[in-house]
Amino acid sequence: MPKLKQGTILPSIEEDAAIDAGIAADPDTFEASAADFKAMKPMRGRPKAQSTKRPVTIRLDAEVVDAFQLGGEGWQTRINEVLKDYVQKHKVA
Repeated sequence: MPKLKQGTILPSIEEDAAIDAGIAADPDTFEASAADFKAMKPMRGRPKAQSTKRPVTIRLDAEVVDAFQLGGEGWQTRINEVLKDYVQKHKVA
C-alpha cells in the first residue's frame, strides 16, 4: 500500500461497500479493471477543436471586453460567435 498523506481519511469497510454498491447500481459508470487501467493513455494538451482556429492578437475597447467577461467563462468563445455571425450576415472584403 502506498504511503498516504498526513490527514488522509480512508473509508471504513461499510463505507467502501456502500461506494461499491453505488458504482454497481449506476448504469453510467463501471469499476475499471487492472486491464482497463493498463489500456488507458493519458491525454495531453487541449482537445482538438472541430474547426481550426487561428490564434491572433486583437485590440478591443475595454467596454467590449468587460461586457463579455461579465458573462463569465467562455467570453472569448462568445466574441468569436458574434464575429462569425457578423461575417455570415455581411460581406466582408
